[in-house]
Order: sequence, then structure tokens, then C-alpha cells
Amino acid sequence: MLDIVLTGLNHITAPVEIREQLAFSAEESAAAIEALKMKPGIREVLLFSTCNRVEVIMTAENTEAAATTAKQHIADVKGVPLETFEKNLYVHHGREAVRHIFRVAASLDSMVVGEPQILGQIKEAFRLTVRKKASGVILNRLFHRAFNVAKRVRTETGIGDSAVSISYAAIELARKIFGDLDGRKVLLVGAGEMAELAVEHLIRHRAGDIFVANRTFERGLELARRFSGTALRFEEIPSALETVDIIISSTGSPTTVITRDQVKNVVRSRRSRSLFLIDIAVPRDIDPAINTLDNCYVYDIDDLKGVIDGNLEARNREALKADRIVDEAVIRFGQWMEGLHVVPTIVDLRAKLGAMADMELDKTLSTSLKHLDDKDKQALARMTEALINKILHDPIQFLKNSGSHRDESVYLSLVRTLFHLDNTD
Repeated sequence: MLDIVLTGLNHITAPVEIREQLAFSAEESAAAIEALKMKPGIREVLLFSTCNRVEVIMTAENTEAAATTAKQHIADVKGVPLETFEKNLYVHHGREAVRHIFRVAASLDSMVVGEPQILGQIKEAFRLTVRKKASGVILNRLFHRAFNVAKRVRTETGIGDSAVSISYAAIELARKIFGDLDGRKVLLVGAGEMAELAVEHLIRHRAGDIFVANRTFERGLELARRFSGTALRFEEIPSALETVDIIISSTGSPTTVITRDQVKNVVRSRRSRSLFLIDIAVPRDIDPAINTLDNCYVYDIDDLKGVIDGNLEARNREALKADRIVDEAVIRFGQWMEGLHVVPTIVDLRAKLGAMADMELDKTLSTSLKHLDDKDKQALARMTEALINKILHDPIQFLKNSGSHRDESVYLSLVRTLFHLDNTD
């Protein structure tokens, strides 16, 4: 019998040094999904990788074996021995896996509770697994319910009213260091969603010149124009290090973008002006060794955990309401999953009664009622179908709503025996 299993790690269980080694790019995620769905015992699979988590969600009959397979595959693909990160992993089965996914989608499991980006990232991961034909009835239903839960949490609680993003946290950290951002020159490395949010916050705090460097120059140019900034080519980053005060980097690069040597070369020309570098990418964009240089300060994504506290208490109060919505959705999804177990028996029962009714109806229409026209015959067929539905209604409801007080398998076995549903003769 299929069940849901999830294994992974996040910002709570693993430091950035581990997370960056295991982060999957979009191309790597696609390849991993292709490979995992071919593994024996795994029926459906989705891989979700962000700066704060890497998770694999699967359906399988043997969930323990599926989780083990997924762990080892991650180790093999990323070239990291399993023993290096196994202690950082968690495994959830059944309803606990469902609850975890719903909470992640609703941004209740995020580093910054209520951040809006996570839902879009999950939707993109789901679209990828659908394109790879790696999802089925269970994961399709699971993630559509997760999206619904996230929407309810956003609209029925105030968790989004004071929600902040990692980008916001980065700007708040910059303000703590400099006191204010008036006139500070800022370089954004990367032009994705994180960078867009950072620009909005920078403008709100009256930052000075804003420069945007992106590997795809056109994308950087688009973002810079939208916010009256200046687009730079990636190759211009070393020279920009001489003049900017703050660097916020959020690319998807698998290797370091700003090195210690690059910064060391401009330290003297900066004349003791502080350079503040915030790295919100995983894998990290900025060499942490830059911290050893005079007047240079590097902060990575884990350093942002303690930044947001002003609105945190209010959001956590709203999170209690959100968890109630999640718990309700988990119960309903669990009932749907339990209903799946009885579907084959219901289908067989309906098919058997339908076949018997069709046979008797055909026999009667071909003998004693052969004088009826087509309209009357169709009316009899509809009546027969309605009668079968009424006869089956109570037994089907009984099977679907077995409850926790009885052994469902006993009643399924009884029904199959009473109606000879497994009779092959």
C-alpha cells in the first residue's frame, strides 16, 4: 500500500556549510527526478531545493527503503559521503510528511516565518516533477492541497501582514551596521527575485547609487532600469569593489563569485572605508575568508537568523492560527489517503453488480420486454443504474469511513469474500 515519505535537511538541522554542498540547481533537480523515479520501489518523486532546504518527497510501499535510496542518491550525485550529512537529515512518513509539506508551503517552517517566496519555489518544483512525469494521483493531490493551505493561511491569518523576506533581513542587517543607508552605494550581484526585493527595501531606506551585476546582462539591465540603477557586466565586479559600500549577492552560481584576492586588491584604494558583504546565496557567492581583511565584513544567510525580531512575535502569534488550518488540512488529506485503500474494492463491487444488472436487463429486454422501444429501454437502463447506486451507497460510505476504532482490512476482506470479488472462476 502506497504511502508518502519525505527526507531532507533545512536551515534548522544543517549549517550553510552542509546545505551549500547539497544544493541542487534546476538542471541537477531534473536529472535527480529522472533517476529517482526509475529506482525500484519509488512510484512518485519531487525534489525541492532552496537556499534553506533540500527535500525529496516520494510515494512508495516500502517508505524506509525509499528514504534510504534518496539519501544515498543525494550523496552520490553531490559527491559528499552520506556520513557527512546523515545526522542533519530528517525523515517524515504519512501524515507527518503531509504536515511538514503543508507547513513549508505556508511559510511556517521558513527561516523568516511568513516570507512569501517559498510558495513560488514549491510551485516551480512541482511543475518540474509534472514535466518529468514523476508525479501521480497522490503527489498531485498533495501539492494542490498544499497550495490551497498556503492560500488559506495567507488570507485567513495575519501572517503575511508583517512578513519579511531574507532580502529584507539583509537590508535590516546593513542598517544595523551603518546606522542608516542614506547615500550608501550598493552592488547587487544577481538579478533574481531576492535582488528585486532587496532593491525595493533599499529605495525605501534612501540608499544611494544602486548597481546590478548579472551573468545575463539583459536581465541585469532590466532590473536596473526599473529602479533607476546602473547595470554592470559580471566582469566589472572587481572594479566596482573600489567604490561600493554594500554588496548583496544572490546568484545561483555553484562557485565563488567574489574572492578574497579580488577584495584584497582594492583594500588600499578604499582608504579604510568599510565594505559590507551580505551573501544570501546557497552555495555561497562570497569567500568567507574576506572577513580576515581590514574593514571588510562578510555575513552569510545563517547570520540573518537573529536579525528579524521586531515583527517576529506578531507573526508567531498568527502562526498558531495557521497551524490550526494546517492540522485541519492534514486530517482531511489523511482521510482521502485512507479512502484510496478502499477504492479497488469499491470499483470491483460496483463492476460486479453492474455486470449482473446488465446481464439480467439484457435477458429481460430480449424476451418478455422485447416489444419496448429504445426510449423505454433507456429508461429501464437508467432506473437500473440508479438502483445499483442506492444499493451501494451505504456499503460504500461504511467502507470509506472506517474510522480509527476498527481494522479496515477486516471489513475489506469481508466484503470481497461476501461478493466473491476475488473469485477467478
